[in-house]
Amino acid sequence: MVVAKSWRYTKGVLLLANSHHHHKENSHCLLWSPPETVVVGGGQRWRISWTVVCGVMLFVLGLISFFTGHVASDVEWCSHRLVVKQRLWKKKVAPFSAVRVDIWKSEFSKSYYGCSERSPYYAPPTRHPLSNGYLLIAASGGLNQQRTGITDAVVVARILNATLVIPELDHHSYWKDNSDFANIFDVDWFISYLAKDVPVVKRVPDKFMRSLEKPPYTMRVPRKSEPQFYLDEVLPILMKRRVVQLTKFDYRLANDLDEELQRLRCRVNYHALRFTKPIQNLGRKIVMEMRKMAPQFIAIHLRFEPDMLAFSGCYYGGGDKERTELGEIRKRWATLPETSPDGERKRGKCPLTPHEVGLMLRALGFENNTHLYVASGEIYGGEETLKPLRELFPNFYTKEMLANEELEPFLPYSSRLAAIDYIVCDESDVFVTNNNGNMAKILAGRRRYMGHKRTIRPNAKKLNALFLKREKIPWASFAKKVKAAQQGFLGEPDEMKTGRGEFQEYPSTCICKKPFKFTDPDINYNKSQNLTTLPFNPEAAETEYGRNEEDQGVHNVQGIENAGISEKHEGSSPVEEKNGVDFLAD
Repeated sequence: MVVAKSWRYTKGVLLLANSHHHHKENSHCLLWSPPETVVVGGGQRWRISWTVVCGVMLFVLGLISFFTGHVASDVEWCSHRLVVKQRLWKKKVAPFSAVRVDIWKSEFSKSYYGCSERSPYYAPPTRHPLSNGYLLIAASGGLNQQRTGITDAVVVARILNATLVIPELDHHSYWKDNSDFANIFDVDWFISYLAKDVPVVKRVPDKFMRSLEKPPYTMRVPRKSEPQFYLDEVLPILMKRRVVQLTKFDYRLANDLDEELQRLRCRVNYHALRFTKPIQNLGRKIVMEMRKMAPQFIAIHLRFEPDMLAFSGCYYGGGDKERTELGEIRKRWATLPETSPDGERKRGKCPLTPHEVGLMLRALGFENNTHLYVASGEIYGGEETLKPLRELFPNFYTKEMLANEELEPFLPYSSRLAAIDYIVCDESDVFVTNNNGNMAKILAGRRRYMGHKRTIRPNAKKLNALFLKREKIPWASFAKKVKAAQQGFLGEPDEMKTGRGEFQEYPSTCICKKPFKFTDPDINYNKSQNLTTLPFNPEAAETEYGRNEEDQGVHNVQGIENAGISEKHEGSSPVEEKNGVDFLAD
């Protein structure tokens, strides 16, 4: 007798039908049924619980896995895929979830600190009479571009085992500032602080210069040169001529160096370069004026000057008047390539307008009574351009408003004015940068080193699309999308990744994590529920510029709780040299 078997599904029950060639009746065998009822031949119904069903299935899978060794691993693989998908989904939707965050303070920043100490194996420097020669440096650009060059000059002197002469500052750049190193930075402090790293002198001794058969050898090294290049190309000349000058020295050293050299960069930038007393005092005065009005304040580097807009090639809706005015300014740099204003804006290369900066801050949760300090030069469009920002934040202040008479001696010197803005922006509770130029990068790196104080950089590429649709979507939805777009652009510690971006902005080698300590979970929970601002502490507010011998910055640990994941964003070089024109990034 031949039996034919087939499967069929009836009323939620999967049955195995045995068809006998000589009999018309069918007998059914149960394979699967809902847990509530199971139908068995004869029409009798039995109830089987889910526990029994799952137990049987696990038992069968166990047997198969025992004999084959494959099923269990496949189940594990499927489970892993499911977990990964769930995590990706949570990351995707988390930024859009309605999560209240403390926009002034990050709960994660207290776990990190700046560390730039020398290792036990760090060799002491050779005394300058025994070094390989004198290294002259001609820094270029504005204050912060020069600051980068000075920092790298110390590292190059260390690589060459040379004696560094106090660098010369650029007097012929766009700003035409004739300030010398000693007019901006404390020279004696600079020399003494670096005594354990490199020998530094104020000038080459006259007797030594008279003994030279030829004048100092002058050369310009390629951008982002590796240490080996200096050893192969510069050191032989230095040992032969004894004095070498490196010109237009900005970003002439590679971004990635070994740990000791990276930490030397941090010691120079965050400790050795201290502003002069007059600059410190005026910067302190402005900070204290802001603190008297409010315990917390935001500093914004608007960077919306006519030269910046002309250099960027962007367009802001001013019609033929704007095109003509910015076009004339752009002619100063005849070698700049033609750009598409719309394309540049979509790529996130255009600074936000002051109004757009205000909308971003309000969407992030900063209220109308928040105090703003605006660090900027001449704003294109003047008061008419600033009016929307003032309406969003009426408590609007500048250095000219807070230190009118005291500021007069500094007015002819753009670098000294920039130094004052640097101090106030560094001391602010939240720093907002409107372009990714030199000042923005250097301050972002310093604020990370000094305790991950909140630094907001607009994600212009994503925000541009939101601003275009601003009038078409409700404010609540707009604000939620802005918060999502800004995840990863708020200065949180988890944005620090080794090798990411320029070292000046992401000094990962100099950021250390504190050892984990067990604490009372109830205390941590209560802290996480406190979303109000802390009371003003005059002692904590006191500036440390010039007060602490080891430091020139306030170690306030402030930020914003990270409600979502950090989105990976496109990195861009700090200064894109366009046919030799790069100083406008400052």
